[in-house]
Amino acid sequence: MTRIGLISDIHGNLFALDAVLAELERENLDGLICLGDVAAGPQPRETIARVRDLDCPVVMGNWDAWFLDRPVSPQDEIGILLHEITAFWAEELDEDDRAYIRTFVPRLALPLDNGEPAVCFHGSPSSYDDFIFATTPDDELRRMFGDVRAPVMIGGHAHLQLLRRFEQVLFVNPGSVGLPFSDWWPDRVRIAPRAEYGLLVHEQGRLHIDLRRTTYDVDALLRLALASGMPHARWWVDCWEVKV
Repeated sequence: MTRIGLISDIHGNLFALDAVLAELERENLDGLICLGDVAAGPQPRETIARVRDLDCPVVMGNWDAWFLDRPVSPQDEIGILLHEITAFWAEELDEDDRAYIRTFVPRLALPLDNGEPAVCFHGSPSSYDDFIFATTPDDELRRMFGDVRAPVMIGGHAHLQLLRRFEQVLFVNPGSVGLPFSDWWPDRVRIAPRAEYGLLVHEQGRLHIDLRRTTYDVDALLRLALASGMPHARWWVDCWEVKV
């Protein structure tokens, strides 16, 4: 039997990560996979330290890469706000933190109980910037997957939990630990007050995918953000479906 915990898109939210890890610690896991976007949030250094202590493989996410090589700021309003906020968080990281981020991998293979691999990535096998939704056209998904095929393919980035069958592939997104969306931008950003993760169990050809949600002290996270001095803190806090 193979039992693997799946976490993704922590986004510098140690409150949410600790709540998820407390539940996973009761699961007698064989391993844990992190699908990227670890530090981009109000507790960047603390979250990096916690993930580093887990000693689990980590996939490179788009915001992880941003911390290493900041791209030109986008022109859309929400994109500009997010880049200015993330630049503030990035200033908290030291070279040791960035050296750890450089160890993240583009994708990795996770052997299942029958020896076949599950392929793990952030957005898609082609790019950490690709979004996969339930509504993504098959032709677009085929382009994203390219020549990479496995019985199970696991990604994050969209901040939405998802199971989707495509050809002979079961695609899994465990959702976001630290920043799960309830409404998809660019129309607006709405963040759900919960933490999301997944559990994969494979035994003698039987596959079980459990998509889970749990609670944590969201108010404490938002109070920390408001007191942090980060730019656009009130806008960021108001994106959450709670009032602080």
